[in-house]
This record gives sequence, structure tokens and C-alpha cells, in this order.
Amino acid sequence: MKKTDLAKKAALGRGVLPETAADEVDSAVNQLVRALRSGHKAHLPGLGSIHPGKKWVFRQEKNHDR
Repeated sequence: MKKTDLAKKAALGRGVLPETAADEVDSAVNQLVRALRSGHKAHLPGLGSIHPGKKWVFRQEKNHDR
């Protein structure tokens, strides 16, 4: 999915302009990258976590609803 597609879906879901949603997507991605570069894990609610290191590792959350 491209950033513009994600921003459009976020805008529809939140009732904001696509440009506003695109800025929010940029901000979220920048926060994730900053956290990883500083050695902290980045948690993505509902998805999992990305753990920093020489190779970033994604750990998917277990779905307890099933």
C-alpha cells in the first residue's frame, strides 16, 4: 500500500482531509523510525512490535480472540 492510499483510507475513517491524514501518517512513521534508531522497540497496536538491532525483527502479536 502506498502512503497516499493509506492517507485516503485514514481520512475516510477519521473524517479529515487526506492532506491532514498524510501528515499524521508521516508523523507516525517518523516516530517509529526515531524509536528504532535510538535502540527502543516500536509497538504497533494490533499488529506486533519491531525490535531494533543489526536486523530489525518484527514480532507479531498473538490473537487472543480466536
